[in-house]
Amino acid sequence: MTDPTAVRFTTAIGTPLTDEETLHEDGLAKHLSDQLGHGFEGILVAGTMGAMPLLTGNTYRRLVTRTVELARNKAEILAGAGDTGFTRTRERIRFLNTLPINGVAVLAPFFWSFPQPHLVSYYRALADECVSPLYLYDLPQVTGTKLEMDTVLALAEHPNIKGIKVSCEFTFTRQLMDRLGDRPFRVIVAQPDLVDVLLRSGIREHLDGMWAICPGWTRALRQAAASGDWEAASRYQQKITHLRNRIGAMGFGVFTELMNARGVPGRFAPRPHATLSGEQRQQLLQDPVVAELLRDDPAA
Repeated sequence: MTDPTAVRFTTAIGTPLTDEETLHEDGLAKHLSDQLGHGFEGILVAGTMGAMPLLTGNTYRRLVTRTVELARNKAEILAGAGDTGFTRTRERIRFLNTLPINGVAVLAPFFWSFPQPHLVSYYRALADECVSPLYLYDLPQVTGTKLEMDTVLALAEHPNIKGIKVSCEFTFTRQLMDRLGDRPFRVIVAQPDLVDVLLRSGIREHLDGMWAICPGWTRALRQAAASGDWEAASRYQQKITHLRNRIGAMGFGVFTELMNARGVPGRFAPRPHATLSGEQRQQLLQDPVVAELLRDDPAA
């Protein structure tokens, strides 16, 4: 990040799949064109929104390779990694080492629970393996493991661990920023329901997967905030939060329906995520906010 005072948005893209759950090449090209056309400074590929742990190894490698081919030099590219243990994650990192990416975002191990000192050793060893900068990917609501404050501060001392993407309660993020002080360690905030409030408070670096669905509204929120129109920024924030609540209530299949309705093909919710029933799809598309999205924010 060359200018620490600049606002920076990283979009976590989805993974469009075929019916056989291989990469939908045309869907990915359309998806990336849509995101890049809306001015995001960064792209996270194979993150949570991209369902990375549910992809086969071949699909994962093709996804990242094609993203690099399509988006290189157009945005910072971070690639998601992380698995249940060291050797499985190292295998992904060694593949990513062959690509010209800007960083690797590594989830905490899931399935098993590990003591924090073990996680320090784990991340340090992975950072030693990583050609690109490594970013901690703190997502305890999914992995079941929280990277605690002392763990993050210890890992911030490693020369190749350059930052953290934080998705937990913002109180933790605020305390972490205070503890880090002026250290050159990026704190990338993932708080999709608070973006307008955090921008107004001076928090400049944000990342989320909801923006994959509504990049136009996200850009409008940014523009409103930049001009000091906080009322307009709040209105766009409320719309984005409404879409997020729809996913929470109806399941990840909403992602597929909204992307397809916006003109981006592919299935974005690999099994065991379920597709929406006909009745659910009708209910979703009749939602006034969804109807407004499809009218105002078709894929670029």
